[in-house]
Formats: sequence, C-alpha cells, structure tokens
Amino acid sequence: MPCLDVYRIREDFPLLSSGVLYFDNAATSLTPKQVVEAIADYLLNCRANIGRGVYPLAQRATEAYEEVRAKVAKFIGAESCEVSFVKNTTEAINIVSMGVEWSKEDNVVITGLEHHSNMLPWLRASRIYGFEVRVVKPKPDGSLSLDDFAKAVDKRTRLVALTHVSNVLGTISPVREVARLAKDHGALVLVDAAQSAPHMPLNVEELGCDFLAFSAHKMCGPPGVGVLYVRRGVELRPMMVGGGVVADASLESFELVEKPQVFEAGTPPISGVVGLGAAIDYLSKIGLEDVWRHEVKLAEKLRRKLVEVEGVKVLGPEKPQTGITSFAVDGVSSDEVAMALGRMGVCVRSGFHCAIPLVRDVLGEEQGVVRASLYLYNTEEEVDSFMEILVEVLRLLRGA
Repeated sequence: MPCLDVYRIREDFPLLSSGVLYFDNAATSLTPKQVVEAIADYLLNCRANIGRGVYPLAQRATEAYEEVRAKVAKFIGAESCEVSFVKNTTEAINIVSMGVEWSKEDNVVITGLEHHSNMLPWLRASRIYGFEVRVVKPKPDGSLSLDDFAKAVDKRTRLVALTHVSNVLGTISPVREVARLAKDHGALVLVDAAQSAPHMPLNVEELGCDFLAFSAHKMCGPPGVGVLYVRRGVELRPMMVGGGVVADASLESFELVEKPQVFEAGTPPISGVVGLGAAIDYLSKIGLEDVWRHEVKLAEKLRRKLVEVEGVKVLGPEKPQTGITSFAVDGVSSDEVAMALGRMGVCVRSGFHCAIPLVRDVLGEEQGVVRASLYLYNTEEEVDSFMEILVEVLRLLRGA
C-alpha cells in the first residue's frame, strides 16, 4: 500500500504535466499551486510592509508574517522567539559565523561532508578572528565516526558545525550523538538542515542544537527566504543593522531590538515568508514521515538498477538513507552525462555540488558526479524511465 497518493500530489505541480523528469530536488524543489496562490493572495490583496505601519492593511501583513514564524517554530519544535527569517541557509550560517564572540584560543569543528556554505564561513571567520578550524573526515560512504569527533572536540571547541544530510551522498549525520559530545565540552552546535527540513520530521530539542538553518526553495517554497533558529539564551551579534531592528537611535548611538527580529534588518522577503508558510502547511498535511519513506523506497530502486549498469559507480551508503543518489561514469564526465540527459528531458545535477573537498578529495572524482535527488512527487515509473534513458545516453556517449 503506497504511503503517499503520489499521482494526486503530482496534480499540484503543473510543471510535471510537461513530461519532464525532475530529479534535481536537492538543488531546488518544484512549487505547488497552493504556495503560488498564497503568494499571489498576499501580493494582490495584502501588499503592505510589516512591522511599521499602523493602518489595517499593514497590520494584516504583519499578522500574516508573524503567523508564519509560529508555523516554522512548530515545524521544528522551537519557540517563535527563536525563529528568524533570512535569505537562505548560506546567509543564516554566515550570520552565526560572524556573530559569535570569538577568541584566538577557540576552535571550530566541521566535517568533510559539508556544502561550501557550511565550510567557507568558518574558514573566513578563522582568518579574521584567528581561531582554528578542525575537520572530521568522512568515510567513502559518507558516514562519520563518533570516535573521530571525540578526538577533534576538546575544551577549546567553541562550536561544532555539521550537515544533517549530505547534499552529495544523502547520508544522515549522527547529529544527536555529536551534539551530546559537544555539550559535554561546553561547545555550541550548528546544524545545516537544508537537505533534511524538506524531507523528514525535525525537532531542535531532540537534535540538541543551538543553531539550525534551512531554505524555503528546497521544500516546495519560493526562493529568497530561509530560516535561522537560535536557541533562547544564546548570544549572537547581528551581521547587519538598519531599519527594522532599531529600538532607539541618536546621532551618537543606537539600541537594537531583541531576537528574533534583530536578524531581520531592512524590509524582509514578505511574500517569500508567506510562501514558506504555505509550503509548511502543504508538507505537514501530507506528512514528512511518509515523504521520507517514499523517497527512500524510490532511492533503493534507483540504486539497485544503477549498480547493474556497466561502468557506473554508485556512491554513498549501500542502503539509501534519503532520496539522494550520486554516481560517476567511467570515461565520461558528469557534465557530459547531465547535458545528454537534459536533452532527453531529464533534470539532474552534475559537477562538484558545492562540495569540492568531498567530491574531489574524499571520493576522488576529478570530473564530478551526477546526482539524482527525489521528492514526494517522483514515482517508480519515473525511476524506470530515467534508467532507460540513462542506458541509451551512455550508449551514445560511448559511441557504441
């Protein structure tokens, strides 16, 4: 018995009626009609700024915006005062990297699985503030050893930053266990949830993190809006100041508002926030536990078929943990494969996936890898079609 009514769900995504095989959901998901309608309703019927005007239209806009903050908090098991809206996951992590009060004696622990957005901010901050960055290296299948974390984390560790789900291999990191280890040493914990928030239930209390970041565009929402969770009681300087975050100001000094608004300087992406709220409603109604099971089932089928193709090297864990599957093809670059698939109506990602150290140095794939990433609207029939097209594409590329 299917856990999702996939064919009913597909009706909410008009782009799928074109026949395209959309297997690039780890980059960005498609958007259901319900989210587009919610955004249009705000733009057409409630178009005003938030947190400023006292007239009814502005108050309605502010209420709609703050209602989404409450939805996000419920979605991740947090309080509304712990949820700030930002541009995306990248901005959220940068806010943390530049907002902690660092000292030269500190160290930050990251992993070799990280997306550049959870790597570069710490490397840049280390250059500015002089602290050390330590890297826990993954195994070839993407798994992380708690023993390696135990060797890296010590009394000088100020923060541990790790991805919840690898955007390349789809492996799930042992966040809870790492967080407990970090807390034993008094360290803060940041979780990059860009690849987990769209696909599985999240609870920040269960994860044990102090910071968590994710983006709307990967979870049926619009681009340009993300979420930064900051645990109550954790001190963090804002990266930007200006309108919208002022409690008082003179020509000589200023006083800022409290969290969560202090991280939302300027006019925020109001329509995007409304769209995020609609996306959360959409996914919550379907049920993320069922979404996750559906994706894993598809990924298992895809992996079984891929390993049977001569010259294809499937990466990551033997038993898929999420809907992400990456592979390399002997003698053919990942870009060549992806471009050829694209001409056949298949959308996949190729290259280094904003994770050069992982793909090139850990996996040893100098020409990148092809990534097929599945979501709630993908089907078993699409997996079959993908494999038929891939086999034909490889035959043509090899000149057979």
